[in-house]
Amino acid sequence: MQVLPTDPCWPSETEWNALNTTLGGLLIATVPLGQPCHDPDFNNGTCEYLQDQWQFPSIHMNSSSSVMAPYFANRSCDPFTAESKPCKLGNYVHYAVEAESAADVECGQPLRDLSGLPTLTDVVAAIKFAKSHNIRFVIRNTGHDYLGRSTGAGALSVWTHHMKNITFKTWNDKYYQGNAVKMAAGVQGFDLLSAGHAHGQLALTGSCPTVGVAGGYSQGGGHSALSTSFGLSADNTLEWEIVTADGELITANSNEQHLTVRTHPDSFVGGATLQFNSSGTSIDNFYAAIDAFHAALPDIVNNGTMLIYHITSTSFQITPLTAYNKTAAEVQRILFPYLSILQSMNITYTSTVTQSDNYYRPLQHILGTTARWTCPATARSIIEKNVTWVGVATNVSSFGTQSQNSVLPAWRDALIHAFLFTPWSFDPTEWDQMLANQLLMTDTLIPAIEAVTPGSGAYMNEADFRQPNFQTVFFGNNYDALLKIKRKYDPDFFFYATKAVGSETWTVSNDGRMCKA
Repeated sequence: MQVLPTDPCWPSETEWNALNTTLGGLLIATVPLGQPCHDPDFNNGTCEYLQDQWQFPSIHMNSSSSVMAPYFANRSCDPFTAESKPCKLGNYVHYAVEAESAADVECGQPLRDLSGLPTLTDVVAAIKFAKSHNIRFVIRNTGHDYLGRSTGAGALSVWTHHMKNITFKTWNDKYYQGNAVKMAAGVQGFDLLSAGHAHGQLALTGSCPTVGVAGGYSQGGGHSALSTSFGLSADNTLEWEIVTADGELITANSNEQHLTVRTHPDSFVGGATLQFNSSGTSIDNFYAAIDAFHAALPDIVNNGTMLIYHITSTSFQITPLTAYNKTAAEVQRILFPYLSILQSMNITYTSTVTQSDNYYRPLQHILGTTARWTCPATARSIIEKNVTWVGVATNVSSFGTQSQNSVLPAWRDALIHAFLFTPWSFDPTEWDQMLANQLLMTDTLIPAIEAVTPGSGAYMNEADFRQPNFQTVFFGNNYDALLKIKRKYDPDFFFYATKAVGSETWTVSNDGRMCKA
């Protein structure tokens, strides 16, 4: 059982101060971001700003404790509850260590006593302290996580957000010869895209440029607008520098907390958007147009594109289609058959086709398998429950033979990664409905998808945190081998994340306390 601040064995203030001294003042006691919205610290101007910005990534990613998925904050201290409601830490981490570079640690160096720490990393110090006091340990960069893996009640967190080193290099082993980039654990998509642009290179990042690259994104597989051309982020990973649960820095590769990945030549990029809605046509014709899109999708993707599309009960959008190393004219030809179908159905649509001379420019603008589709009726029945269907269409089948990794095998046969959203309200009176919507997702919507996709799986980074049988759904037949590795390097299962490898050895109670199952 791991301890909470209410327990008598929780570290004393003196012990926390000693850790802070060891870390050179880098220990941060959590003050929830929403505190200015509550007495006795209420500030009307600051609170209004927080309410206005709460749904955007930037306000959370620069915090050592705030999370972007409001469910996991549990209304402990958000800007929308009553001013008189006490601001509590709740499920937020208790302390965070603002980690600095681990470059001064030699690979294979063992953990030493805290008194000998000056040559060790802040990460190792945090691990030592958390293990010796039986405290939950969390690793966090931005708080951009659908499964709540970057927070935890009473936890000590290592906050990697300011570890921004990026180094371009040449790689040469029997598996890959070419350009690469080594990055620290706090690098985000926009950091890497900007640095790559300056070098005439690009690397895979999330569709949302604020996502951290070296954390759950790459470790969970990591789809990208470039995935049809270059595979998943995990397919491009060459080497990790890892701090183990014993405080040892080791290097993992095919034959370093830093991550080294392949880079690719920057090139011109074709793009497109497409929108239509249900106005001016029957609802059956609207859904028939969506069915026609799914029928056309294999040819669109197999012509070298990756696209993200959104479906609601009244609208359809492709936002955007990305085609690496293709011109606007080529993109137009790829879309022409489907656009012709829309015209024949008398569907009024708006479409744009673009071309950029590099990949970085369209990303800046975003900031300011199978031919047999069996799910049209299922998609419609789900969407009509006030659910937004977001599809990521890509083809990464060929990269499975080139990569020695544990990517979910279902990715190699998939045409669409679909994830579903129900509306979220910050109105405190709607909280019970938000909880009901989450249960609707687990108990009704996802089982409906699983029923028509037997033997498939789910992308763990954008999945249901309550997913039953996650071992198979997220990892497929890789799970047993991964669990064996987990037991070798973390035999006490010290590192925990929701629905991660080995997480079934723990239970988490309603107050956030972790106990061995």
